[in-house]
Amino acid sequence: MKPAEPVWFLIPGDLTTPTGGYRYDRRIIDGLIRLGRSVRAERLDDSFPEPTAAALADADRRLATIPDGDLVVIDGLAFGLLGDVAALHEHRLRLVALVHHPLALETGIVAARAEALRMSETRALVAARRVVVTSAATGDLLASDYGVPEDRIRVVEPGTDSAPLATGSGDCVPNLLCVAAPTARKGHDILLRALAPLVDRPWRLDCVGSLTRCTMTTLALRRLSDRLGLTERVRFTGAVSESRLDELYHRADLFVLPTRFEGYGMVLTEALARGLPIVSTRTGPIPNVVPADAALLVEPDDPAALEVALTRVLDDGALRGRLAAGARAARDRLRGWDDASADFQSAVADVRLG
Repeated sequence: MKPAEPVWFLIPGDLTTPTGGYRYDRRIIDGLIRLGRSVRAERLDDSFPEPTAAALADADRRLATIPDGDLVVIDGLAFGLLGDVAALHEHRLRLVALVHHPLALETGIVAARAEALRMSETRALVAARRVVVTSAATGDLLASDYGVPEDRIRVVEPGTDSAPLATGSGDCVPNLLCVAAPTARKGHDILLRALAPLVDRPWRLDCVGSLTRCTMTTLALRRLSDRLGLTERVRFTGAVSESRLDELYHRADLFVLPTRFEGYGMVLTEALARGLPIVSTRTGPIPNVVPADAALLVEPDDPAALEVALTRVLDDGALRGRLAAGARAARDRLRGWDDASADFQSAVADVRLG
């Protein structure tokens, strides 16, 4: 691939949105620029993944302005809904789908909507000459359930920034930290139900993530927290600055992610980078992302199992120490974003028309 050749990124909504998917996109774009690539990022309509007719027409117009033969990476939040549009351009543009996780696997959508999304994504992915995924588990899903040929799939896992080791709370009340926007998929409700029987133990929980991404879920979680008597123990901080997030990581004693499904789980490697013990779920790529000696993993959607795991870690300081030691060992094996960006460039280097 010629160094001066432009790479187009089409991303729905605001690229600065504080989620793992957008962070991945930002860091890959920045890394490609450092590698000398010319990158042009275009913003698609905010309505994806439920695009309006105007949003689809706008995506078509934007693709039509891109010169023949150019390489175009479209984030999966939009690509899966662009089957008809992508079909109009697949023979003149080198389309690459960047899939963080299948849209049809989002928690909380009705079965008919999930099936419609699965069919839409399946149709759209036919137009992609390359499909980049953030984990091997997602690649396997696309091959088995969506019919994407394995030779079109490339895995480019996220990088992780180096970070200082967490010092913990420094007192007898452990700080639990969960970094995830409150949506149905992230499982905050499971976490609250798991913690409710543990109010006889000292702990406090910070839940960090945008409270406006899914306002219905946020409202339901606040009501659940009140009903379970956890209001004084659990704080929903909303989105915070990078410096404030660093502070919360630094003061944490335990990282918790009760997710129902993940395409990768970047916050887990960010916790490992700080040497934090982890309690999370055995779903998607998480068992491969988090070493067994750094975490207790339970089945998703199981508050009783999560309660047991949390009880073990809160009650057993020695266990917490062993898991922290496992996390500290893992942090030395984490790769950076420069490596991820180089892998991304390699993953799309041989995409050709015809």
